[in-house]
Amino acid sequence: MLGIKILVVDDESSIREAVAYALRREGYEVELAADGQEALDKVETFCPAVMVLDVMMPNVGGFDVCRKLDGRQRPAILLLTVKDDIVDKVLGLELGADDYMTKPFDMRELLARVKALSRRGNPIQQLQQEQQEVLRLGELTAELFSRAVSIEGKLLDLTPKEFELLVLLMRNPERVYSRELLLENVWDMDFVGGTRTVDIHIQRLRKKLGSHYGIIQTVYGVGYKGTGSS
Repeated sequence: MLGIKILVVDDESSIREAVAYALRREGYEVELAADGQEALDKVETFCPAVMVLDVMMPNVGGFDVCRKLDGRQRPAILLLTVKDDIVDKVLGLELGADDYMTKPFDMRELLARVKALSRRGNPIQQLQQEQQEVLRLGELTAELFSRAVSIEGKLLDLTPKEFELLVLLMRNPERVYSRELLLENVWDMDFVGGTRTVDIHIQRLRKKLGSHYGIIQTVYGVGYKGTGSS
């Protein structure tokens, strides 16, 4: 885990410190923030790979942080919420969060979810493999090293999970993926939100693709595939 940066954001110091202690024991580099504005400032200076983000905070809450993050700076986001409400969870996903947990949570599960979100493989090998790798599908281009995605020369503002989902479909055009398989490949584990989170991310991707939304096609009764025809 050496070198992987995690930002823990919670207005309760006991939770911040407990999560930070557990993450540091796993070898992560950890910074803390007590509110949403401090979190936004530290995203710029600390550049975390993952942010563990509480939803219910005074002034600038977790949802506000999600709204204000620039796509180029956005880390993978694990939301923490005291509300076991599917509406709040879906809202978090729609705002760009990648995963969520309901308080109180099991620390071992939180560590597993952070590990899944931070998993990017060996950095040196990834650099060698991705530095020159560019994927193309129809009018869509993805540069893996810079994580820049463009369509007809216009850059798209994608969250980390949107990027990974799109790259998987671009790597294997015309291959049909079930929602369960996409969940397994992109989220690396059984995600508590179930396959609905796949549909939410696909909907967001299609919206960002604009008139080229047809690059991602629905295979009814099965799942999705990427195609050069838009």
